[in-house]
Amino acid sequence: MSSTNQIPTFNMKVVVHETGLKPDTLRAWERRYGVPNPERTQGGHRLYSQYEIDMLKWLVARQEEGMSISHAVELWQQLEGDGQNPLASAGTAVAEPLFPHITGERVDDLREAWIKACLDFDEYQAQHLLARAFALFPLETVCYEVLQHGLTEIGQGWYEGKITVQQEHFASALALRQMEALMAALPASSRNGRIIVACPPGEQHTFSSLLISLMLRRQGWDVIYLGANVPLDRMEATVKQVKSVIVVMSAQTLSAAASLLAMAEMLQGLGMPLAFGGAVFNHIPQVVEAIPGHFLGKTLEKVPHTVEKLIQNMPPIGKAKEASKAYQAAYHHFMEQRAAIEAYLHASPALVNMPAPLLNTINLEFGNNIEAALRLGDLAMISSNLNWVQGLVIQNHRRLTETSLGQYLAAYHEAVKKEMDKRGAPILHWFEQMPVRN
Repeated sequence: MSSTNQIPTFNMKVVVHETGLKPDTLRAWERRYGVPNPERTQGGHRLYSQYEIDMLKWLVARQEEGMSISHAVELWQQLEGDGQNPLASAGTAVAEPLFPHITGERVDDLREAWIKACLDFDEYQAQHLLARAFALFPLETVCYEVLQHGLTEIGQGWYEGKITVQQEHFASALALRQMEALMAALPASSRNGRIIVACPPGEQHTFSSLLISLMLRRQGWDVIYLGANVPLDRMEATVKQVKSVIVVMSAQTLSAAASLLAMAEMLQGLGMPLAFGGAVFNHIPQVVEAIPGHFLGKTLEKVPHTVEKLIQNMPPIGKAKEASKAYQAAYHHFMEQRAAIEAYLHASPALVNMPAPLLNTINLEFGNNIEAALRLGDLAMISSNLNWVQGLVIQNHRRLTETSLGQYLAAYHEAVKKEMDKRGAPILHWFEQMPVRN
């Protein structure tokens, strides 16, 4: 290493520009960790060397990989103590996340024990197990392997009728409180630029967006987390006020994806980049093409890294394909006639064995799917969601021995034919093309 690189030359303004770190962060790191260690002018102003600027960039890169600043400093000092140059192997590109993803038996055991505690409504035991997990494993491992995967298992159990909605809500509330506590414990942001994280209108599931916010904050970003069900007009006002570098949104259902479309078009009009993801885009891939934005991929663990790359190099966003005029007319007509269609279903002899509360639930979900698919421009999207309706029927098979998904869809088809005019042609065509289901 050239000794020239260690000559104190640059003032703090240059360092802030080169590293993206805030002056308060530089002073805090110097005070807490002894790095950097700038010289002082006679007037007391700090002067940094090129070597210190490169070191700060290295530390920031480790933070982006999920490492805490204290551990990054320890690693730097350890490498130097071993006679190695930490900068020798440092690349210029953003590295893939390096946090250890431990999935051995002990993590699985802790997850299963946490799930059991939640199903038993044992908050003390659930919190004790999480504290034990955080003591044994990195934060990322606990968040992804215990909390995220644990909630996924509980959600699947609810879908299969093995777990009550009360148990699912109890577990979700515990996990969300844990995320919020971890967020509150993080230090102030160390990087320039703000990121807005939110859920579109109608989306109530917030764990994924909260977890993304936590991981981005651990990378040093200033994250504005807005939570669930953010109205379109409120988002527009917030974007104009905050002046973020990107908006990240999460949608889990087809209905939420349709709401996200309107949000994405608004953001595009403001020139604000949007990155999005969620379960619906994994289950129905064609929905991705309907949203003008950057898809974050199927794996939640990689989202912070993908957001980082987008901020560094933002590709242009094309305009999403607009729904046809026939679809737009069908959407407005369906909205007008939806109540009449659902009243017809309640009076249908084919659905006499289906209890009214269950029929209301299925009507709500299926009707919302039709609305969303019409807004997104492709009724074929509904087909991928039919298993959800079938699951509700199967859950209640002891009471619904004579009712099948096929019977429900046939009754819905008849209701559409009776209550809608020619403007409903796209919906009728979808029913006619749909394979017969039992």
